Amino acid sequence: MRDIPQATVTRLATYLRVLGMLADEGTLIVSSEELATASGVGSAKLRKDLSFLGPNGVRGVGYDVLRLQARIENALGLDRGHRVVLVGVGNLGRALAGYAGFDRRGFTMAGLFDADPARVGTRVGNLTIRHVDGLEAAARELGATIGVIATPDDAAQGVCDLLVRSGVRSVLSFASAPLAVPDHVEVRRVDLSVEMQVLSFHSARNDALAQVAGGSHAGLTDTRRAASGLTAPSANGHTASGTPSPVASAATRNGSVIAP
Repeated sequence: MRDIPQATVTRLATYLRVLGMLADEGTLIVSSEELATASGVGSAKLRKDLSFLGPNGVRGVGYDVLRLQARIENALGLDRGHRVVLVGVGNLGRALAGYAGFDRRGFTMAGLFDADPARVGTRVGNLTIRHVDGLEAAARELGATIGVIATPDDAAQGVCDLLVRSGVRSVLSFASAPLAVPDHVEVRRVDLSVEMQVLSFHSARNDALAQVAGGSHAGLTDTRRAASGLTAPSANGHTASGTPSPVASAATRNGSVIAP
């Protein structure tokens, strides 16, 4: 299997989620167009992404859902399974610890750790929260392969150092500050404020596009009215000739000109 670009890896995870839903629904075969649409990408990009996995699908037939699901899981290393330790069991950490979707996707929550004495010894699901002082030895004992950091920013680097010393080579951090790690350790950082800023950008762009499209539509409508001899209704619901406008009447009744 060839080296897979990071952007493709991200999309493979999306395809896997969609395939899982199709499998749950009992779907056996899915076309590239159907899978691409459900994943929010073009079919050409989907086929290029899947080409990194080797031959897949039958032209004119589609993809075997379970077979493709297994191949993507293998490419993402999910067939081996992962044991996860989570540090920082506040509101975010507790929500992550209770998420049932991890186990279904091959991630077993193996240990929870916190520095707050009020939390240590309490349970989340079937796990008891341990003190972070024992993280290094416990993560090694549990065979942890992934560490999740959901602590305040000022504690994140220290926790990361403990995880690295325990042998963990993959870290998912929710801290906004970047983490310093050796070259052999992979870090993925989730900054929720950045994600919301991206959403804000797309929202503003979509609003601008809608305004442009609305202006173009209005101009086209006025042109068509002029060509057909019709006159646009005024604000009082009458045309220039003084006759009532049925569209304006609908707007008066429902507050909308779309659904009279």
